Amino acid sequence: MTGLLAGRTALVTGSSRGIGRAIAQRLAAEGATVAVTARAYSPSQSARGGVTTALPGTIDETITLIEEAGGKAMGLAADLEDPAQRDSLVGEVVERVGRIDILVNNAGYADYATVDQMDMATFDRTVDHYLRTPFALAKAAVPHMREQGAGWIVNVGSVTGLAPARPYREYNKSSGDVIYASCKAALHRLTQGFAAEVLDSNIAVNCVGPSTAVRTPGASALIPSTFPTEPVEYLAETVLAMCHLPAAERTGLVAFSLHYPWSQELVVHSLDGKSVLPPLDPPATANPNIKAAGL
Repeated sequence: MTGLLAGRTALVTGSSRGIGRAIAQRLAAEGATVAVTARAYSPSQSARGGVTTALPGTIDETITLIEEAGGKAMGLAADLEDPAQRDSLVGEVVERVGRIDILVNNAGYADYATVDQMDMATFDRTVDHYLRTPFALAKAAVPHMREQGAGWIVNVGSVTGLAPARPYREYNKSSGDVIYASCKAALHRLTQGFAAEVLDSNIAVNCVGPSTAVRTPGASALIPSTFPTEPVEYLAETVLAMCHLPAAERTGLVAFSLHYPWSQELVVHSLDGKSVLPPLDPPATANPNIKAAGL
């Protein structure tokens, strides 16, 4: 552990489990005080297709993992579908810690259905999670970052946000990910445009997504058993890479978790920062529209 983020505070949404938890652990391992957030302190309820199930993972579990590894974390429950809770979240972090240096927009919701079968409630909820919420949290964080003279915003994107390769795979024909993917594509573009707007304030805005997919408790039901997946550590390391350089040196990227470390010869660590993982080449099955050094 290098203490690369010592003295900084990071807010990672949706960090009670999965990708968000991994990112929170990796940032904390480099010295950041991490605000761990989820809808509640109890296990989250996931509603898909009219069926509600409890997903494993809690705020306190993530905090325990961070603290046992020697890091610092605090918990904040906030339902990002509630405008009042969403709009007060950044302010609560600043009130408790005195600053916010890093914002990672990770929390999400996905309920796949083909366009002709998706109801408007699911459409609206998907847009809220992947566009409205990142917009609202970034808007709230930027004034604090400007006052501090620097800041880093990372949006968690998706390879589905890129155009599907032709000839179409069976997955593209039947998975029902089009609305989710369209919102991720918009999030990529939001990242690239917003980066230009805040560059002169030394605020970096980047996007990181899996090169394939990460099989998390929340996403597992949506990922076919034959779909290629990857370890979450490579994504967490790529997010860390977007959280420390001045904006003039690294901003406006849409990077992917196996391609970016490979192209930049980035050393990938375990989530606690204490060991080095083997380098992985970009998989042959990856979308050919990915650019290794980022879009």
